Amino acid sequence: MPLAARTALAYLARPMAQPPILSWENLGLQQGGRWLFGHPDTKGLDLHIGPRDRLALIGRNGAGKTTLFKLVDDRIEADRGTRKVKQGTRIVLLQQEPDFSGYGTLMDFALGGNLPPAAHKVEAIAGQLGVDMNTPATSASGGERRRAAIARALAQDPDLLLMDEPTNHLDLAAIDWLESWLDRYKGAFIAISHDRTFLKRLTRATLWLDRGMLRRKEIGFGGYEAWEEQVYAEEARAAEKLDAKLKIEAHWLERGVTARRKRNQGRLEALYRMREQRAAMIAPKGGAKLSLATDEDFKSKSVIVAERISKSYGGRKVIKDFSLRIQRGDRIGVVGANGAGKTTLLRLLTGEMAPDTGKVEISRKLTGVMIDQQRSLLEGDVTVRQVLAEGGDWIDVRGQRKHVQGYLKEFLFDPGLIDTKVGTMSGGERSRLLLAREFARKSNLLVLDEPTNDLDLETLDLLQEVIADYEGTVLIVSHDRDFLDRTVTLTLGLDGSGAIDIVAGGYADWEAKRTKRRLPSARKERAPAKSREAVSSPPPERKASKLSYKDQRDYELLPARIEELETAIVKGEQILSDPDLFASDPQKFANISQGLENARFEKDAAEERWLELAERVEG
Repeated sequence: MPLAARTALAYLARPMAQPPILSWENLGLQQGGRWLFGHPDTKGLDLHIGPRDRLALIGRNGAGKTTLFKLVDDRIEADRGTRKVKQGTRIVLLQQEPDFSGYGTLMDFALGGNLPPAAHKVEAIAGQLGVDMNTPATSASGGERRRAAIARALAQDPDLLLMDEPTNHLDLAAIDWLESWLDRYKGAFIAISHDRTFLKRLTRATLWLDRGMLRRKEIGFGGYEAWEEQVYAEEARAAEKLDAKLKIEAHWLERGVTARRKRNQGRLEALYRMREQRAAMIAPKGGAKLSLATDEDFKSKSVIVAERISKSYGGRKVIKDFSLRIQRGDRIGVVGANGAGKTTLLRLLTGEMAPDTGKVEISRKLTGVMIDQQRSLLEGDVTVRQVLAEGGDWIDVRGQRKHVQGYLKEFLFDPGLIDTKVGTMSGGERSRLLLAREFARKSNLLVLDEPTNDLDLETLDLLQEVIADYEGTVLIVSHDRDFLDRTVTLTLGLDGSGAIDIVAGGYADWEAKRTKRRLPSARKERAPAKSREAVSSPPPERKASKLSYKDQRDYELLPARIEELETAIVKGEQILSDPDLFASDPQKFANISQGLENARFEKDAAEERWLELAERVEG
């Protein structure tokens, strides 16, 4: 069927733009004696969610993102405002830390709640996620609990899905599955996540909760950081014009965000240079070696040397014949599915566990700090001052004496929180406080096991900066693809068979290597059986497929059409970025929304069509 006809039929099948399925108008809430948002002296928050919205909810830890979810889900009452929900709308909240108490098994948990799903739906989703729902809830791991919570949420067939850190504790395979499910999902969703890759792939609009205000812009998360910096720059200019010294001082954190990102761009360039150097060091035999360093120099800088190490559990080889020299200053990422052996590899490399065969030599000068994914979130009745400085005013930060309030600012805290009890802080704030304490310790080896869980985006930028400036060696286990791409020089990829890829670069480099390896294998599987004589003769040269007149015209004209659609999409998103548009002119809002949906659909179809033709042309 011609592209135009397919597109027209698809338009007829798609619903017209509709009014919001949920709205909050003039929303205000007090928390702990203060207005979290919607102070009576200002207008409250306005929130309108459409039936097909794909929204990222952004805001630093403590801004009220999880609280806003509870208000949307009607779990807590607001102090002001009006909540409207379209009749029959099914709202489901996937919590960051669901309460499993009182449930015998994961299946008992999945079938509980206000909207219990059908057991067969839960079992179908759980099977695809690879979790045994008969596992006792009390002994289930963080990853098993997260999968059970996802199965429970998705099986309820929500019209509006609220996801609070959905990728926490998931391995890469499970994240890929969830992304695919959400890509096909017909309802609306809002996602709170530190996983930039997840948000970039799935979201089409962004809600930004900042200092008690909620902004919306019709751009996916990919455009959020530029928007954020633009807003902060405009605020800074306005403050300077008013000569409002106190207001400028109140923005020290916001101004720091922009400056930090600019500094991190420079750090990324340095990281790329380090990757090039590291690639030369692990080049195959006969390949180029760095002219900057001799073999002796390379060996003298080695802090951990693993030689042909292997480790088995119950007859299964988790690590097989692995060798690696880790140098001082290396930033090494470890990736792979849950159960592939990532933690085992860390324990072998740090000397916590002995290999079955082979040996690991560790520099005697190596002193490490480990922050693991099971880290305690600190006791609730102690203060920030007690956590960092044992009740005093000064803290030793890797041998340098600093005032504890100044050190708090380095980790994006208001210095006024110095005597705040830890129990009143959000989970993300407590994780950030723990990072501040651990990074202060004197060490030359950092071992970070899932360090990005519970952290907001600003803290991730800070963590990137701290790791880049750290003079020692860093080992990082993480499923956060974007974070690895921004921080590591080497990636160790485990596939579960015992083999480990060593790739200079981050997650994207490892994924590219895996894709390249799979392509020849796939071609080989598709190829027909050949005789011995045919195998010995050279294969015939592949020829490009000849296109019909219609195909040729599509191949030539579609790139320009795709560019036109991209321009139209940007223009439509800019118009819809006006937060008052829906209230002032709902028909215009509906028309532009529908046009935007149509343009996106046609662009996707056009790109798919052109890629199909390009593959035929290129043979």
